[in-house]
Amino acid sequence: MATGAAAGPAKRVLVPIGTGSEDMEAVIVIDVLRRAGAEVVVASVEDSLEVKCSRGIKLVADVLMKNVASSETFDLIALPGGMPGAERLRDCAHLASLVAAQKGAGRLYAAICATPAVFLEAQGLIPAGAKATAHPAFSDKLREQGAVSQRVVVDGTLTTSRGPGTAFEFALSLVKQLYGEEKMAAVAGPMVMYPFSV
Repeated sequence: MATGAAAGPAKRVLVPIGTGSEDMEAVIVIDVLRRAGAEVVVASVEDSLEVKCSRGIKLVADVLMKNVASSETFDLIALPGGMPGAERLRDCAHLASLVAAQKGAGRLYAAICATPAVFLEAQGLIPAGAKATAHPAFSDKLREQGAVSQRVVVDGTLTTSRGPGTAFEFALSLVKQLYGEEKMAAVAGPMVMYPFSV
């Protein structure tokens, strides 16, 4: 049973996807945030709305990234991982500009799997000294190594996580930050989540 929308205006979330984005990470983040009542805009960094993910699943975006106005405001930008998906996101200059503006404005931004290292670290979007994590195959590229073994790391407005196996915890952490602990529990309950803490 899906959880209904939260009272008040929906939080706006941008989830960009590209060729080779990690299927589970993208879908779980989109689904869990929508269950919480967020207005999730899925944007393709490719020239087509249809994107083939890393395991061959095809997702259809709501909009092309190039058509997302620079003036649009999102409460959260959440970046899935996967390869070469993380590189496709990194190489989209418009997306990099939006993420930099999001960080600069003190609004939430998040990345999972390869993307914290391949995109955020490479673009200088992880603040100096901030704790972060990434997929074990990429976490050595993060400057700050103090939290790389944690499943989900929240440091200020930045949230990072490790991979497909941590995607539910990652997404629920984002729900908690947007809507609070009670909403997170209300979303997690009907999904029969295992015990976890974020």
